[in-house]
Amino acid sequence: MHASHSPDHQPPGAGAPASGGAQRAPQAHPMALSPANLLLLAVLSVLGAIIGIELLVKVGVTPNTAIVGALAAMICARVPLRFFRAYRSVHVQNLAQSAISAATFGAANSLLLPIAIPFLFGREDLVLPMFAGVALGMLLDGYMLYRMFGTSVFPATGTWPQGVAAAEAIKAGDEGGKQARLLGVGVGVGLIGSWLGIPMSAFGTAFIGNIWALGMLGLGFLIRGYSVPLFHFAIDKAYIPHGMMIGAGLVALIQVGILVLRDQKGNKAARGGSRDDSQLAAVPTVASSLRFGAIAYIGLAALVAFMSGIWGDMSPGMLAGFIFYAALAAFVHELIVGIAAMHSGWFPAFAVALITLLIGMLIGFPTVSLVMLCGFSAATGPAFADMGYDLKAGFILRGHGEDPEFELAGRRQQLIAAMLAFVVAIPVVLLAHHAFFANGQIPPVAKVYVSTIQAGVAPGILHSLLIWAVVGAVLQFAGGPKRQLGVLFATGLLIASPLAGWAVVTGIAIRLVIERRNPAAKSSMEVFAAGVIAADALYSFFGSLIKSR
Repeated sequence: MHASHSPDHQPPGAGAPASGGAQRAPQAHPMALSPANLLLLAVLSVLGAIIGIELLVKVGVTPNTAIVGALAAMICARVPLRFFRAYRSVHVQNLAQSAISAATFGAANSLLLPIAIPFLFGREDLVLPMFAGVALGMLLDGYMLYRMFGTSVFPATGTWPQGVAAAEAIKAGDEGGKQARLLGVGVGVGLIGSWLGIPMSAFGTAFIGNIWALGMLGLGFLIRGYSVPLFHFAIDKAYIPHGMMIGAGLVALIQVGILVLRDQKGNKAARGGSRDDSQLAAVPTVASSLRFGAIAYIGLAALVAFMSGIWGDMSPGMLAGFIFYAALAAFVHELIVGIAAMHSGWFPAFAVALITLLIGMLIGFPTVSLVMLCGFSAATGPAFADMGYDLKAGFILRGHGEDPEFELAGRRQQLIAAMLAFVVAIPVVLLAHHAFFANGQIPPVAKVYVSTIQAGVAPGILHSLLIWAVVGAVLQFAGGPKRQLGVLFATGLLIASPLAGWAVVTGIAIRLVIERRNPAAKSSMEVFAAGVIAADALYSFFGSLIKSR
């Protein structure tokens, strides 16, 4: 049974009962903190954190290292010692890929990037307050996705392309056979395409996700890439993509609110019917998760404001507005990045953080508070999206939720693995950032944020943002929450990668032809696509390592 054949939505942990009336013995999921697993996860977390910050400052990108973690566990499993025997389990390999990817994104995107902003701005005294705030924000980011995974907002049956790729690679290594050969073909195609400079993850995702959503993503890529020859001006300079994301994002938030209300009504109906309430109570609801996140982000925003001392530059009313807006910006950034990542595998974290910064500038917050706002907002999102990929991989490997207790136990162990990785990443970045900054090794994205703050608001920005926000809102409303047309189109417009557009369009065309000739080929296409995405991730990872030397 493949993910695409599962229902569109089921409550967290819900799944099909065992076939027949027989009771199956409960499975025991491997423990993340058992001695052998703890050693593996700790080593991979240190490695992932170092890789993340090295590549972010030297290449400007953070590669997805999940496949690398799974391969490391597979290699260790071949060591003929009893201590390494546990690594043969696909669930341990899932924990390994969860830990290394969490450490990579956490150290680079959630920790190093935000603290580089006050350093570049000449306020080294704000680095530690920023670090404390974003470290707590990173932990909250991962925990929030854990709480919301498997709900109507972030369903386990969602696309999550990198998660599918990791799961299929692990399954192929464990089972072999026809699926392994098909995965190998995908890996070969992916490596060749990546070598030619084609974004093969975009090509592979076209075989997995919603065609409407991915079609809009590809269209956005192409329009952004060819806007100058087509329209004789660069659309990003006119803030068209930013405006569209603002409008689409606002409508997406309203749609999330509607889903929450539907879930609450559905849960009440289920409690009044024959459904088992204990299963409903096993995982927090969407509404409770959103309430928890809102309160937690307001608390963190207030903590950042008071630790940094920026509250002294604002009136009580302005301070309250700043705390509320900073919390909202971080929360919205998290949700938008997560939605885009779930549907397409691409998340415009940099661009969405820049949008929240621009709005803060238009509101008129003091300059130093904008520095803290930008870093706090940028810290949320990447760890959130990465956790979604990892939980999707685990969901597939654990049988698509057929055993609810085993599924929930596996999610908890993945959360422990990710939190361990985050905790390891914190001292790594704390100890390493002095040397990097002293040598002028600053994440390139941080320089863009600082230059934007220093340049101020250009005339006409507000007018452009408002006009295109309407267009983005209409598009998002027309597509509905399942297709996310506005968010995905804006995502494409925000990322300058015309080759990715051609890759998506080509992949969709091939997929449509194959589905028309053989509707039953969908599962095979997804395995092939997983190989393509995995190959692109490996090529990107090792290519980035070579460039950094």
